Amino acid sequence: MPGARIERLVTSGTFSLDGGTWDVDNNVWIVGDDTEVIVIDAAHDADAVVRAVGGRALRAIVCTHAHNDHIDAAPELSARTGAPVLLHSDDLGLWKQTHPDRTPDAELTDGQSLLVAGTGLTVLHTPGHAPGAVCLYAPRLRALFSGDTLFAGGPGATGRSYSDFPTIIRSISERLLALPDDTVVHTGHGDTTTIGAEAPHLQEWLDRGF
Repeated sequence: MPGARIERLVTSGTFSLDGGTWDVDNNVWIVGDDTEVIVIDAAHDADAVVRAVGGRALRAIVCTHAHNDHIDAAPELSARTGAPVLLHSDDLGLWKQTHPDRTPDAELTDGQSLLVAGTGLTVLHTPGHAPGAVCLYAPRLRALFSGDTLFAGGPGATGRSYSDFPTIIRSISERLLALPDDTVVHTGHGDTTTIGAEAPHLQEWLDRGF
């Protein structure tokens, strides 16, 4: 019986915070099989996500954090599919900046397990880029969905409100770099990487205040 697989959809829009707005391309990750899926970060374009999901049942819309570019399409996607929106409670303040009249449907908690197509994904609370930032680890797929916590080449940005550099470094070093080296890191923007490729650079990031 085929197991869960990983699909990537790239959508384009804007990221806004602290009075600035930037054009961005986001990775929307779809995890599941021919019957059911979850969506990780419903970014920008609900129509595109609905098309990518197709006739499959959407079990959940998982938000790795609540910056607007990762959640702007989540309420519409939920309304069209009936899937609940899941977010860590520490990011509710950020969520309300984008969606003041609609709250998430359920909380993500550290250590929680999400199941789709017979595959478990463990929620890892990894604050730093945002207070409620989480990653999802699927050992069966040798995959980590890192949101904006870890990218190919370094940590996510911490130069804006609600973020903190020492905190993101602690999250990465204690929670993510402890995973197997062959774990593929599926990021919120840009290319994938692996834990093994990023781990040797931890001291470099610290020295540079990356």
